[in-house]
Amino acid sequence: MRAACILIHRWLGLFIALFLIVAGLTGAITSWDHEIDEWLNADIMKVDSRGPLRDPIELAALVEADDPRVEISYISLALEEGHAASFLVRPRIDEASGKPYALDYNTVFVDPVTGEITGRRDSQAASFSRRSLMPFVRNIHESLHIPAFWGTDRWGYWLMGGIALIWLLDSFVAFYLTWPRRLRDTAARQHRHRRLGQWLSRWKPSWLVRWQAGGFKLNFDLHRAGGLWVWGIILIVAFTSFSLNLYKEVFYPAMSLVSQTTPGPYETQTPAPYGSRTVPRLSFQEAVDIARTEAERRGFKFPPSGIYYGGGYNFYNVSFFDPANELGAAGMGLSNLYIDAEDGSVLGQHRPWHGTTADVFVQLQLPLHSGRILGMPGRIMMSIMGLIVVMLSITGIIVWNRKRVARRAARLQGGH
Repeated sequence: MRAACILIHRWLGLFIALFLIVAGLTGAITSWDHEIDEWLNADIMKVDSRGPLRDPIELAALVEADDPRVEISYISLALEEGHAASFLVRPRIDEASGKPYALDYNTVFVDPVTGEITGRRDSQAASFSRRSLMPFVRNIHESLHIPAFWGTDRWGYWLMGGIALIWLLDSFVAFYLTWPRRLRDTAARQHRHRRLGQWLSRWKPSWLVRWQAGGFKLNFDLHRAGGLWVWGIILIVAFTSFSLNLYKEVFYPAMSLVSQTTPGPYETQTPAPYGSRTVPRLSFQEAVDIARTEAERRGFKFPPSGIYYGGGYNFYNVSFFDPANELGAAGMGLSNLYIDAEDGSVLGQHRPWHGTTADVFVQLQLPLHSGRILGMPGRIMMSIMGLIVVMLSITGIIVWNRKRVARRAARLQGGH
């Protein structure tokens, strides 16, 4: 049993090590993506103007008027003095060619007081420029920035979700391998239940790092003890990575089989074929008005903060959250109403801590993964965890290589 687990851990660990190094490094950075992004791009994200804030729908119209090739897909409704409003855009269809216009940007930043466009960027660009760095890092973390092919852009998410699932399973194997070896003495085995303290004392070295040992022993201890001390957090990170990346494909269907869930339009509606888009009958303003009225009726605490219509589904996603609330930005303070773009009916809602037990468990996935459910301490913890994952992966490779060299030397010696 132990020998089989060693082989499983060795090869699964080697297979996922490089992926985990990338995910760990990018995860440590994305814990602070908003702060770093604003620091790098303060020239377009921060404004000096002061005065009455203009209507967000009006600002969206200015964006479309500035470049007739684009149409709005997301409007920032929660405007703040001193901060540029952000708008997502997508290319319109060129009537001459029947294809979308070629754009070199998908995000526009606008001064909420003057209506002046402060800057543009492509958040999907594979670039280390300061404009695109943080969106690029986040895309690498989520999907390795693998481009769309064969009619879908989900390949990267499927890959990283599969890696996370392997990591989750391998974590249980690794935990088992830290246990002390079974006693060979028959009498000792017969009295093992009376000797829990002795078993724990034999397990104790697995939790310790021989800092003065150096070399292989230090690497081995860092890999084994390091993984043990954060094992519970590793399970949370691995599981939530799997659930978020394979949400619609695996996680939500599995949850629906074992517990009662409340499906929303993302779960029940079939998206438009990749590369095509639906056209709304309702305008952004009409959808916002409907959502605001419905939110008041349902007792939402905050006004609408954003509205999205991506064209993949024929409904508006209207979000509500308090920008000052750390948990709100992560999901457990974020509420959504889904408004049918044809008739204005309310298709469903996402409301934290509401719904069945399974619904709440689903809502918890992003806050747990980001650490924001614990506020600033949680973000710090997850940033450190990203570095620990890198350390565990590198030390694992070193331990494997050292043992590989030793096994090869033993075979050569045996051959003589």
